[in-house]
Amino acid sequence: MNPMPGAPVSIPADGSPLLTLADQCVQCGLCLPHCPTYRLEAIEAESPRGRIALAKALATGALDPSPSALAHLDHCLGCLSCQKVCPSQVRYDDILALTRADLRARRPAPGRIRRWLRDPARLTRLARLGAALRADRWLPLLAGVLPKGSLARRLALTQAPPPRPAPQRPRSAPATRGRIVLFRGCVASVYDRDTFAAARALLEALGYEVVATSAGACCGALPRHAGEIEAAAATAAATREELRRSGADVVLTSASGCHGDLRDQVANDGAMRVVEIHTFLAADAGFAALRFRPLAARAALHLPCTQVNVAGGVDAIRTLLARIPDLAVLPLPEQPRCCGAAGSYFIEQPEFADRLRAQKLDQAAALQPDMILTTNVGCRLHLGNGLRERAAPLPLRHPLALLAEQLDNSAS
Repeated sequence: MNPMPGAPVSIPADGSPLLTLADQCVQCGLCLPHCPTYRLEAIEAESPRGRIALAKALATGALDPSPSALAHLDHCLGCLSCQKVCPSQVRYDDILALTRADLRARRPAPGRIRRWLRDPARLTRLARLGAALRADRWLPLLAGVLPKGSLARRLALTQAPPPRPAPQRPRSAPATRGRIVLFRGCVASVYDRDTFAAARALLEALGYEVVATSAGACCGALPRHAGEIEAAAATAAATREELRRSGADVVLTSASGCHGDLRDQVANDGAMRVVEIHTFLAADAGFAALRFRPLAARAALHLPCTQVNVAGGVDAIRTLLARIPDLAVLPLPEQPRCCGAAGSYFIEQPEFADRLRAQKLDQAAALQPDMILTTNVGCRLHLGNGLRERAAPLPLRHPLALLAEQLDNSAS
């Protein structure tokens, strides 16, 4: 099995770990058809193999960090489809993180907005302020006067989904089965509150006591993806301490993008288990006793890269959704898998992100669904932006939100 991403990496001054990792690539090219940017551009520099060659050349000094070389590295979404299929088990995720960390001191400092995007605490505070001011009402108007393609305009167009009524909790759900920590995540605590409420409702229906992490608890993925490994480690350490204080043995993740980093950087000391929530629910014997109201609808299921390549639980998602009578779950085609969200990528790299999103929305439109389901908050935001641009009023839901909405509390 290929190594999973997210484990902390160190950066000695000589850069030798990067070269050792890069030398594991035998340049077989089996990763190329799985790489979203290579499928778009069909050039070597936009492939995993090409980026590993760039990383080696930059690390040895054979190549200067020119704007062109940096752009090819920046275009990588970090989806890890290449790592999942690599027969040599090349740790591409670590190569990318080490390269970006090394380049931080050799390239111009990021602008203010980019710094915000890579600072989970600041980004969360900004998002919470926007939600309090009902920014979804006036930011689209502001976006209309901002330069097309600018970071500010992309941020203005990225709106939290409108709040929905919280799922009604079962009339009697005694917390007799132990304590569970539900990891909210920094960005998801603002932009994916419906999912958190749904997860709590389902877990409490099964008899668990649910303890939520604070809004500031972060897995460290955003700074790590930007090469800010020290900041990511500090963030992870603070979250690990919060989880230890909870006294729970199990931490559940509902955001696929958080799972790998939380598991490997936060809970790698063996004190607790980090479990993907769909996997947890599908394995719970009590879930079979829950009843769900029928829903005659067609749901296009988008499986994010992080769900398939990192978190797992794909079969569990399908198993859970199959519990809703009359619901037709329509999987989107395997390729191209990536929608272009990739954390803050869809804001920082709009050209590639929008091209990938257009392919995914075209796939969804061909299925004529009544809704789109996805387990990643970034994918939900990015796809939602695209649906608004197309004036396509198609609901975007997390599978857990749909399950909680259809939960038949009268049967409990």
